[in-house]
Amino acid sequence: MKKFSGKTVALFLLTPSLIVILGAFVLPMAYIFMLSFQSDEVSFTFKNYLLFFQDPYYFQILWRTIKISLMTVIACLLLGYPVAMYMAKASPKMRGFITFLIISPHLISVVIRNFGWVVILGPKGFVNSTLMHFGIIDQPLKLIYNELGVVIGLADSVIVYMILAIATSLYSIDGSLYKAADILGASKLKGFFTITLPLSLPGIIAGTTLVFSLSMSSFVTPALLGGTSVKVMPVISYETIMVSLDWSFGAALAFLLIVFALGLVALFTRLIETKKYKEVFSS
Repeated sequence: MKKFSGKTVALFLLTPSLIVILGAFVLPMAYIFMLSFQSDEVSFTFKNYLLFFQDPYYFQILWRTIKISLMTVIACLLLGYPVAMYMAKASPKMRGFITFLIISPHLISVVIRNFGWVVILGPKGFVNSTLMHFGIIDQPLKLIYNELGVVIGLADSVIVYMILAIATSLYSIDGSLYKAADILGASKLKGFFTITLPLSLPGIIAGTTLVFSLSMSSFVTPALLGGTSVKVMPVISYETIMVSLDWSFGAALAFLLIVFALGLVALFTRLIETKKYKEVFSS
């Protein structure tokens, strides 16, 4: 009986997945990419891309998209790191329970969760009603249909990736390092900055990359919680294609979003991995 090599078996097992990826992702993306270079007048042109760089309006939208994504990363990092630290120190049973708590909301549609935020943060929602009931504010705070509302909704959607990425790095830290730090007289704060933070850096990088990428490409949350006043690149691309019926320019906007997102992620990763940053965290 003929024996197949490991590479042949691996290729055979991967073939169904490769076919699905090719048919459902690669070919449609290739078609949209080709469409971005077309117009009504000619079959190949850079007109759609030049229009983006010549109009300051689209640069403002791009900057707003990047700014909201960075704010989401900061919010997820500040809120998620303490949770990840608690998970790392908790018992396996408690760790599993916390993991269930942070994952279970994602079993519900993102649309339903965003409408839930509308109910909570709206002018007559739970937050404003409670603050006005206790006399803390006289008028409702504007918590949705602005950048703040979008950041809150995005953080709720993607914070799980930050928590799990950091927690995975914290799990691998050798507990004897903390004992050695205690013996040498290091305070808990000193131990955090010399042991926990540097060794959790791979998790921070992974979580930041995931959160930023997902925030840059998010459509549902900015559309529902941002309203008409907060336009981001995915929303503009959708409206250009589905409302204005300008498929070529909409495709160009989508690919420019991909290029900028990948470029910023690559730049961030490169900066973090330089010796300069390693020296800062090891000092």
